Amino acid sequence: MTQHSALNTQHLATSTHGGGIVILDYGSQYTQLIARRVRESGVYAELFHWDTDADQVLALEPRGIILSGGPNSVYDESAPTLPAYVLKSGVPVLGICYGMQLLTQALGGKVVGAQEREYGPAGVEVAATDSPLFKELPTHLDVWMSHGDRIESLPQGWQSLAQSGNSPFAAMGDTTKQRYGVQFHPEVSHTPLGTAILRNFVIDICGCAANWNAASIIEESVARVRDQVGSGRVVLGLSGGVDSAVAAALLNRAIGDQLTCIFVNHGLMRKDEPEQIINTFGAQFGINLVAVDATETFLGALEGVTDPERKRKIIGELFVRTFEAEANKLGDVEFLAQGTIYPDVIESAAKDRPGAHRIKTHHNVGGLPEDMKFKLVEPLRYLFKDEVRKVGTELGLPDEIVWRQPFPGPGLAVRCLGDITWERLETLRAADAIFREELENAGMLRTGTSQAFAVLLPVKSVGVMGDNRTYEEVIALRAVTTDDFMTADWARLPYDLLARASSRIVNEVRGVNRVTYDITSKPPGTIEWE
Repeated sequence: MTQHSALNTQHLATSTHGGGIVILDYGSQYTQLIARRVRESGVYAELFHWDTDADQVLALEPRGIILSGGPNSVYDESAPTLPAYVLKSGVPVLGICYGMQLLTQALGGKVVGAQEREYGPAGVEVAATDSPLFKELPTHLDVWMSHGDRIESLPQGWQSLAQSGNSPFAAMGDTTKQRYGVQFHPEVSHTPLGTAILRNFVIDICGCAANWNAASIIEESVARVRDQVGSGRVVLGLSGGVDSAVAAALLNRAIGDQLTCIFVNHGLMRKDEPEQIINTFGAQFGINLVAVDATETFLGALEGVTDPERKRKIIGELFVRTFEAEANKLGDVEFLAQGTIYPDVIESAAKDRPGAHRIKTHHNVGGLPEDMKFKLVEPLRYLFKDEVRKVGTELGLPDEIVWRQPFPGPGLAVRCLGDITWERLETLRAADAIFREELENAGMLRTGTSQAFAVLLPVKSVGVMGDNRTYEEVIALRAVTTDDFMTADWARLPYDLLARASSRIVNEVRGVNRVTYDITSKPPGTIEWE
């Protein structure tokens, strides 16, 4: 099964969006960003692995197709190829980097290895200023290159649209057939006007309507949930995070009293969160809420387990089993709802790609037991994080919920590295609360960071407190900035803030004598440590 073959059995976009844009993934680390940028233009876009069955891709009735970049060379024996339906479909096509080279090769042009490879920032001079791809853009563009091959000769009927110092064909086009290629990456932030290029393609060239927004997402999602659920009853795992909260609000809009939210306290929450969740969603919002304290069960099952994948599997299965027990008390419940979002699906689906490496097993999509009795309802499955927040605001959720920083489904189990014990969890909770409090006091919890937390490491270090030598645990602080959670950079926090947080943790949290700060971006790291 290829990537997303299960994902795309039902598309979120409807004829309201004119089919939207299909993006064929050839393995670029930036592929997900293409979808983000297209959606920022108000146009729905969906990802497919390049060799997904044609019927499945064309079921979306796309108005245009984008071919992503990738690490291969088109002349390699095992290189991914261009599916025949792409050109036969007759819709506009845009090839990015490797995608441009595929178009060249398929249509009779020539691709060769470049003597001077281009990686990083470059300048591009637009020659065809009348090209719709570069409509209303300056003749000089700063772009991001990442390629080792180049176009030596264009296919018949194509013309050069732009050049760089090392690429005579930095962009090319066949205006008659509405096919284009760019050697650079318009989707990354290092190409400042890249979003405008993509907007020109999807709106002006493909003719898509810019009507993908929070209101239309809610309308379509509500209709889709009602169609799937009918008169059935649904249970939702309410963690208090933005994803499950927005999922609850969306389901409540769609099916009302057919929804019951179950909050399972697995003992892996942040400080004071169980009480906050029960009060907010039960008392304030009046949602049908069942609260279950299963701390002892979860911690017992996790005793002695240090492997992160095993932790996730154990928590995922116990989570569902607890759900089943509580749902059985409710009577006939057929559906389990989850706050799975698109990045979870994309990363987890990589395991189905030949030769691909799984980034993680998200417990919402990769850790559920095969014999689970529920049918899944995932109303946010096609949405990126910023789209989830916009939907939450549109549904009337307060900012403190909508802008709550992300928290993994397995909770602190993925931030408490090594053995999980109640004592170590309490240590982590205390350190994490101090760090987030200092960020809040500095006004950086929402605007200065996208996600920030503490990690308890499975090592000890030597220290000195007073006149005594200590040998205690180590806390790592992690704060990142991102607009899509597919890539992220470490937050440049003020030294004084880090100093206060470190001093308070060492002095106020028993058993910790050293604090470090993680300065790793994603990639090559992940946001979470496990």
